[in-house]
Amino acid sequence: MGLLDGKTAIVTGAARGIGKAIALKFAAEGANIAFTDLVIDENAENTAKELEAMGVKAKGYASNAANFEDTAKVVEEIHKDFGRIDILVNNAGIQNRKKVAELSLEEWDRMIAVNESGVFYMCKAVLPFMTKAMQGSIINITSTASKTPHPNAAICYGASKAAVTYLTKHLAMELGPLGIRVNAVQCGPIRSDMTDQWTDEYRAAVMKKIPLGRLGTPEDVAAGVVFLASDEA
Repeated sequence: MGLLDGKTAIVTGAARGIGKAIALKFAAEGANIAFTDLVIDENAENTAKELEAMGVKAKGYASNAANFEDTAKVVEEIHKDFGRIDILVNNAGIQNRKKVAELSLEEWDRMIAVNESGVFYMCKAVLPFMTKAMQGSIINITSTASKTPHPNAAICYGASKAAVTYLTKHLAMELGPLGIRVNAVQCGPIRSDMTDQWTDEYRAAVMKKIPLGRLGTPEDVAAGVVFLASDEA
C-alpha cells in the first residue's frame, strides 16, 4: 500500500522540473494525478503517459495561473473528472534575475500575478471541495529567497515567495479547524535548467553556503512533499 492510495492530487506546473518529480512520486505512492501547465505541450503529454504507465489515472490541464476564472473552471473540471480533490500542490511559478533598475512594471506585475495571486486563486478554487469533505492537504512550494535577500537574486521573485510564505501561515491557522492542513516547502537552490546556466563564479559562491556541498534535486523536494500530503503528517 502506498502513502497516498485512493487520493487525488492536483499539482500545478508539473510538465517538468520539481512539479513533475512531485507528480511521479505521488503516483508511486498510489495517488491519481491532475496536473496543470500553461499549455499542454509535448512535455506535458509525455508526463501524463509516464504517470499512466505507473497504474494511476492522470490528466494534464491547460491553465493560466494568473487568472481566477480560468483556475476555477479547471478545478471544477478536475473534480468532475476525478470525483474528489484531496491534495493541492502549488508549484507553478516564474522567475527572472533582473535587478530593480532593469525590471519593467509589466514583468513585476506578471510575476506577482503568477507566483502570488496564482497560489491564492488555486487555494480558493479547491476550498469548496475540501471544506465539504472536511479534509485535505495544501502544500505551497516557496523559496529561501523569500527570507534571505541576495545581490544577484531578483527582488520580485523573493517578494512573491515571501507573500506565499505568509499566505501559507494564515491559511494553516484558518483552515486547520476544518481538517485541512496547509504547509510550505521552502526550497534552497534546486538543480534545474536555470541552474545549469549559472556561471562558474556564481555556482562556487552558492556552493559555499550549502552545508551538503551540492544543489538539491527535484526528487529531494518531492520526498518532503509526499510526506506532508500523506496522513502520516
